[in-house]
Amino acid sequence: MSEVTISLQNVSKSFKRYARPVDRLKEMLLPGRSYVDEFHALRDIDLEVLQGETLGIIGQNGAGKSTLLQIITGTLAPTHGAVQVRGRISALLELGSGFNPEFTGQQNVFFNGRILGLSRAQIEQKFDAIAAFADIGDFIDQPVRTYSSGMFVRLAFAVVVSSEPDILIVDEALAVGDIYFQQKCFERLRELRDAGTTLLFVSHDTATVYRLCEKAVLIESGKIILHDKARQVIDLYEARLLKKNDTHSEALEITTEIAAPTALISDLPETTSTLQESIEDVAIKLPEINVEFVHLLDENDQQISSIASDRTVQLAIGVLFNQAFADPHIGFKVRNRTGEVIFETHTFCMGYHIGPVEKVHSSKLAFNFASL
Repeated sequence: MSEVTISLQNVSKSFKRYARPVDRLKEMLLPGRSYVDEFHALRDIDLEVLQGETLGIIGQNGAGKSTLLQIITGTLAPTHGAVQVRGRISALLELGSGFNPEFTGQQNVFFNGRILGLSRAQIEQKFDAIAAFADIGDFIDQPVRTYSSGMFVRLAFAVVVSSEPDILIVDEALAVGDIYFQQKCFERLRELRDAGTTLLFVSHDTATVYRLCEKAVLIESGKIILHDKARQVIDLYEARLLKKNDTHSEALEITTEIAAPTALISDLPETTSTLQESIEDVAIKLPEINVEFVHLLDENDQQISSIASDRTVQLAIGVLFNQAFADPHIGFKVRNRTGEVIFETHTFCMGYHIGPVEKVHSSKLAFNFASL
């Protein structure tokens, strides 16, 4: 069994904020009167990360993700709680941290490498590989202040991964790199993951989190809302974003056909043959529900395999409920070939209520896409 590499127990972090600089002086000179507005960045965080685990950390801006990482790396101390970290950490957090803008790229490689725990001899041995990975050419001998953000992150990432850490933390920094360099970075991250490095990865790109991480945590307002498999956490995060935005295309409408509460799928009127054929290709089976089929249909309810832009299309979903629900929500996502979500919606987001359903209840739901 893998040992716990990172352990946070009841960790909270708060910051004191003053409306004006003079208020801080007033509070010192007038004891008993407070001028402070206390901001709670993290609240009662309990988290364990196992050795070799890849953990994605997602949440909206201001949720507390960066504060959590800074506490794990030790650059911030928690206000309350206990933090234990086993192993050497390398972190790529804020762009610019650990580098002196007046030093050349080469000087910063040695400077930052020592901070990460490498000896000068180790850095000299790795320098050519670091320079090759960064691939910034003659700029390696120029002051870092002359670098673009993309060049900077190239060099910073190359140094961080060269230290062969036990724990690697990356906080959104790779977003400034070009596509070619991002692909090279993710390949290197996968190599470190396969070698047993513990990885904490923060990104707003949920498709990348899904491909790279086994598990994930969702943080909202300084609290962990869910710590589970990456797919479940991403689905919850995206559903909450949809609920917050509460927007959908006017060309999309929804209809539903509900069978009698005790009916089985084979008992549904006028759709028996279609449903029966699809049962042999069950999409999803869960204890609570079975997704019996997902079909694209034309305006005549005939199954199709391609979509024409000037035609009305239905996305038909057949569901068998294995338990009772007060008001279930059904939806779908459309992903591109790289796995990124390009469109999604569900009944709750659209303001449509299916209502209560009983156990062994079959439903056919049709999302209608009309051409504009």
